[in-house]
Amino acid sequence: MPFAANHLTLVERIDAWLPQTQCTRCGYPRCRAYAEAIAGGTADINQCPPGGKPTIAGLATLLNKAPRPLNPVHGRHEPRRRAVIDESRCIGCRKCLDACPVDAIVGAHKWMHTVIAAQCTGCELCLPPCPVDCIDLAPAGAPAASDGPWPDYPRRETDAWRTRTEARLARLAGHTQKRARRRDASKRADTSVRDAPPPEQIRTEIQAAIERVKRRRASAGGPSEQK
Repeated sequence: MPFAANHLTLVERIDAWLPQTQCTRCGYPRCRAYAEAIAGGTADINQCPPGGKPTIAGLATLLNKAPRPLNPVHGRHEPRRRAVIDESRCIGCRKCLDACPVDAIVGAHKWMHTVIAAQCTGCELCLPPCPVDCIDLAPAGAPAASDGPWPDYPRRETDAWRTRTEARLARLAGHTQKRARRRDASKRADTSVRDAPPPEQIRTEIQAAIERVKRRRASAGGPSEQK
């Protein structure tokens, strides 16, 4: 079992058996969401193609369920692969950057992008949005040693992918909050402008204030304004 710590919640213990590729093939937007669905009884334990038999066996033991074959609806287990960008064809559209769940692709708008191979999960999510089909998948090869239950995914990598996914989600949430604050500020500014009195009214009120000051000075016997 990957984590034997008793303080972990059920969702965290389930999540520890998932390889954190964030591929969405299980039918959920990320591994943590799939773990929550299993814990809630709305998803089965055999929906993770990257995890394959080790994940199914581990979840079956953890949840005291009978193991079952991988559900073919969610795909089949394949050897690990990594995304590779043909940099000569890349147009710098950023679509693959936005799709990568672990920020394993670097680049800028209208500049060549490239994949950081050591950080790529092989999730394939960068392939569909690429408008010029310049991304392919290449065999990653099995690691020299794996301390996780999966032969293709060392625990240090899966833990890093989980952390990078959480950091990305937090960053995107921060961007969303900033945009919402800017929209709110813009609405408040627009409301202030709309609620402001017209210039003619402002001039009339200023002139009335001046006349009031003159009358107070005159009644007090003070000097009047020279004309």
